[in-house]
Amino acid sequence: MKKHGNHSPNITGFIFMLALLALLAGSCGTMQTVIDPKDLSYLYNPTKNPINPGYSVSNESENLSYLAVKFFTAELYFSEANPQGIAMSQLLVTVKLYDVSRGRVLQDTAYYNLNIIREEGRRDFVYKIPLRVRPGLDYMAEVRILDRLRQRVVQSFVPFNTLSDVNKYNFTARGHFARNELFNPIVKKNEFVNLIYLKPPADSLFISYYRKLNEIPDPPSMLLPEKTIDYPPDTVIALSYSDTLPLMFPNEGVYLCSIDRKINDGFTFLNLGPRFPQMDEPLTMIEPLAYIGTPDEIFRMKTAERPKMALDEFWISCGGNVDKARELIRIFYTRVLFANYYFTSYKEGWRTERGMIYIIYGPPDKVYKTNEGENWGYRKPVIKSSWGTRYRVKEDYLFFNFKKKENVFSDNDFFISRSETLITMWDQAVASWRKGIVFRFDNPEDLF
Repeated sequence: MKKHGNHSPNITGFIFMLALLALLAGSCGTMQTVIDPKDLSYLYNPTKNPINPGYSVSNESENLSYLAVKFFTAELYFSEANPQGIAMSQLLVTVKLYDVSRGRVLQDTAYYNLNIIREEGRRDFVYKIPLRVRPGLDYMAEVRILDRLRQRVVQSFVPFNTLSDVNKYNFTARGHFARNELFNPIVKKNEFVNLIYLKPPADSLFISYYRKLNEIPDPPSMLLPEKTIDYPPDTVIALSYSDTLPLMFPNEGVYLCSIDRKINDGFTFLNLGPRFPQMDEPLTMIEPLAYIGTPDEIFRMKTAERPKMALDEFWISCGGNVDKARELIRIFYTRVLFANYYFTSYKEGWRTERGMIYIIYGPPDKVYKTNEGENWGYRKPVIKSSWGTRYRVKEDYLFFNFKKKENVFSDNDFFISRSETLITMWDQAVASWRKGIVFRFDNPEDLF
């Protein structure tokens, strides 16, 4: 955006570049020792998670599925301290496959020692791991990756099922020109892809287009249901199927691809805009402010003659000066960016209920996962008590419970458990942001 005369400083564009630098720095950071072995909070904290692989699952037959793992070259640590004297990254990948239809029954295991040799210009490395499965079951693949050189461990949990021959796990997507497997269903306008159906030959492909969901979730203190796609498709297009058919999705929204018009299941592509997951244009940067701004403020910024200047003025009014506004913008939009990376389902990550909590409260201090969902814990102010000469320190957490929701469009859809007794301090958090203070539960001086 151009700077106009002597109006408000052009700070948001500068700050977003800092957010991107924070993203890159986070991907190269070192992982701290996890004291609580069940705590997975590092999954949503880029400073603690140096490796962020991509995953996809394809059901090749009734008894065989493949877990594809994609490592990004920029996130791997290479060393020449080996007998060959070549730049190499050394990883141990352990996979435990659980049947979660009947509780948590171990179905299969796999172990892979990977010695990845650096190749000039290569951006990623993909490995396919075969897993034994049976028809009609829900599965969870627990992936543990040990970086032998950095002595760091990361875990991931990849759900899939063999319940149907027509759901998303019976398809793979690839780039039409590069022929590369796509690990992410998000596509851009004018990007051409192929969709490969892995089961018996299909004659037709039906693409149902749903307009993009633009609503945001209500505050966690309100007993209202999750905003979701509960409307029929705007249009359905029938095509003659071929695994080399070039597909392109020009409009923003959700595209459900199925081999049968009567079946509401299949593979989903998402067009979430030309800049997603980045947030570096005024109108897109204004939207997440709905969490801390009033509807009137959002409307005035969107309809202003110069939305960029209106956006800058909003943050300066919160921070009180340009330097404080820059700091608030850096933190707020870095969280928005990571919410898009972590929580995108059939809508942008920042529009999800997990994204809302992440942006306002920050990365959780504790994360516990189950087959049914996730529990996030935020540390409250430490309570110190004394008895004679002895001191006792007690840590307490405020927990948010997110339940996994079965969704034809995505397996990353979670909704927050709401109740009248849940203490969220939402109003205090919003007021804190508006006063130029980044909210933290464990900061009693600013809270109380």
